Amino acid sequence: MTLPRGANRALPPHARRLRAVLNWDESEDGVADIDASALLLSADRRVLSDEHFVFYNQTASPDGAVRHLGRTSTEGGAAERVGIDLDEVGENTWFVVLAASVSEGTFGQVPGLRLVLSAGGEVLAHVAADQAGSETVLVLAELYRREQDWKVRAVGQGWDSGLAGLAQDFGVDVADSDDEDDRDDEDDRDDEDDRDDEDDRDDEDDRDDEDDRDDEDDRIDDSADHDAGDGAGEAGDTAVGAFDASSAAAAVSADGTRQAPLEQVHLDQAGTSAELPMQDAHPAGDGGGDDLIEVVEPDGDRTDRTDRTEDGELAAASDAATASSGATGAPATADERAASAGFAGFAGDAGSADEAGPVDEEGPVAPAAPSSPAPALAGNTATAASAVTSTAVAAKGVRTRKTKAARAAVPVPPALRLRLEESWQAARVFSISGVGSGEEQEKRATSALLATMMGVRAFARGLTGHFDAPGGAVETYLETPFTLGEATVIPDGVIRIARAGREWTGLVEVKTGDGQLRRAQVENYLDVAREQGFDAVITISNEIAPDAGEHPVEVDRRKLRGKVALFHLSWAEVVHEAQMTLSHRGVGDALQAWLLAELIRYLQHPRSGAAGFEDMGPAWVGVRESVAAGTLRASDRKAPAVAESWIRLVRQLRLRLTAELGVSVVHVLPRKIATDPAARLKATTAQLAESGQLEATLRVPGAAGPVGIVADLRTARVRTSVRLSAPQEGGGQRRISWLLRQLKDAPADLLIETHFTGRAESTCEQLRDVRDSPGALLPDKSAEVAAFTLTRTTTMGTKRSGVKGAFIPSVTEALENFYRGVVQPLRAWVPPAPKLPDEVTGMPPEDAERDGPDGDDSKHPVG
Repeated sequence: MTLPRGANRALPPHARRLRAVLNWDESEDGVADIDASALLLSADRRVLSDEHFVFYNQTASPDGAVRHLGRTSTEGGAAERVGIDLDEVGENTWFVVLAASVSEGTFGQVPGLRLVLSAGGEVLAHVAADQAGSETVLVLAELYRREQDWKVRAVGQGWDSGLAGLAQDFGVDVADSDDEDDRDDEDDRDDEDDRDDEDDRDDEDDRDDEDDRDDEDDRIDDSADHDAGDGAGEAGDTAVGAFDASSAAAAVSADGTRQAPLEQVHLDQAGTSAELPMQDAHPAGDGGGDDLIEVVEPDGDRTDRTDRTEDGELAAASDAATASSGATGAPATADERAASAGFAGFAGDAGSADEAGPVDEEGPVAPAAPSSPAPALAGNTATAASAVTSTAVAAKGVRTRKTKAARAAVPVPPALRLRLEESWQAARVFSISGVGSGEEQEKRATSALLATMMGVRAFARGLTGHFDAPGGAVETYLETPFTLGEATVIPDGVIRIARAGREWTGLVEVKTGDGQLRRAQVENYLDVAREQGFDAVITISNEIAPDAGEHPVEVDRRKLRGKVALFHLSWAEVVHEAQMTLSHRGVGDALQAWLLAELIRYLQHPRSGAAGFEDMGPAWVGVRESVAAGTLRASDRKAPAVAESWIRLVRQLRLRLTAELGVSVVHVLPRKIATDPAARLKATTAQLAESGQLEATLRVPGAAGPVGIVADLRTARVRTSVRLSAPQEGGGQRRISWLLRQLKDAPADLLIETHFTGRAESTCEQLRDVRDSPGALLPDKSAEVAAFTLTRTTTMGTKRSGVKGAFIPSVTEALENFYRGVVQPLRAWVPPAPKLPDEVTGMPPEDAERDGPDGDDSKHPVG
């Protein structure tokens, strides 16, 4: 259900465990860094305490009701998640505000920002923020009590003061300061010096170790003679955080008193600081991101914000609110508060109550009393600064700035150097020998996975983050029996996590090979989980859900009511998570790296039954033959099945590239179908019937351009392509030479299509011919080269599954070979820096690289 700004809806009584997912469309450069956060507010709309501000540096509220679940990869890029358990929310919590902040730039530069609130796979509310401008933080929605029920309201209000400004508006003590930044910069320099010294020592140690190994090799040679070797609120309500944030920032800046430095504890995602008590530190994995987590430990006991009126801060705010309400002392109305706030949300009217949907008559959206008096801030900066100074509390507060990820080596498995022959196979932790039946495959894969989760905490945290599980000590069990009525059901595994006195439990059902999940079995486990008070049922198979958050099995939605959630991971996603952890995030030590590498090695072996999505389904052959005959229509029953298999394959390709490259590869889709799986399936089916082709475009951050892939079932060919802009200086010959220098190792059969400014026609030649005659791409000397499209065509496999001659391996190989051989070496053209005028004449400098009179500028390289 889409909620326009200002609208609200009641949450169903069974929706108790909620998931708020913040999504956005990646921009061309793919560098948007968006973070989700939540604030738990009292009835007067003040944060209950600093600890009730939940975000990347403070990942759970004190009662555990709200948790920052971190970042995950979705079809359109990254997503931030927040979990809310309404049954755990304290009685003094009346509002849960859901916000988004951007680290660099503004939300006007972030396309497609949206918040999806769901429970048990059922979407409860969809809030879009498509009118943002200069804001750096947005309140997208809020949950609020109405008697015994909860409601959700679309807000859509923004600030340009960042996450710190939002937190301060709701009464959070923010510990960010310029002095701390200076100390951080100094620490960064010291750390860099220390790392350089450590690198020098490591290099020396490496040389010593190499010398020792050489001496040992010499002894081995002599003795054996062998060679060794990862918003507005409801209509009429005032804005959330309604006071002038810029004035507030000025007042705080005027405060000469800075808080004392806070004790800072740095934890890396690998869990190398796991010896710290769990209640004193939140592992970085809790945030789900790659940034180091900085946990702020205050001196002394914290005081609840609602109990601090004697400090003067809330008292002053309360006086201001009373003054705004007139001599009667009655509370200010929403309109009066809005009038005194001097703040507006992003562009767009909130609309009337009729336009926005049902609204409540009671309950302000904005904080009733800002931490700094809004009228004083707007009218008298000196007075406001004085008020802030008088209430400053030393050594308290929350740090909202992100810490920079330290440069650290990722532990790698130890290399095998002493084999006498290359054919020698390293011993396996998880043996593939003797794997026979599907049941044996399932048991071995389940045991290998769950055992590795206990041994490699960073991997376990990355994996359980998909299930909204808390970070904590993980224990796993195999084939634990449970009683359901008169029957006994035995899930393949159980995951238990303990954190701060609370426990989380998930039942695990595993399928390998072509094994299919069965609805009755999944529903039985949901019943067991509900009866036992467990949290989730997790299924793992080679089936890939069409989109993140979806489940490949349609179950009775009534069984998802309450606190039991249903999740699915494909084996491709499990391997993706393992590769990301091993190669890009890092683990605790080399031994853990070796164990995780052994799991990947096992799962990637064909006998494991966990090789990933490798079967286009029973409809494949019939659809392929219909395409060849020209008889396929969108209404054919088999066409959607093949289209859905293609969507799943593209998702697997995206996950595979993401894991191998260490960046978030995005499937580029039109916005109208990006968030609507049914519309996407319909569009893919129509395209298949109309053209006989299956298409996808993947954007790799840092690549010269998006990578296109087309499987043409009519010609049985796979086309991969990339388009990149030509340099915007020099003549046509010079621009072509710029491209050819980057394609020196590309395959000779690569097609180069040249596009020209102001001309509809283009030219196209094979790379082997252009190398001999670059001028073949220029129709005449006046043609201005605007862009190039590079395309390679390979043979498409026609079999529905298997390795040799199968469709899926042929598409995967075509994409990876094209990226490795063509896209990876390419560098987009970057214009040179502007030139200053000549110091003597004051005239613009002459272009030393100006084209010669004959148009031959090959001696003047571009870029």
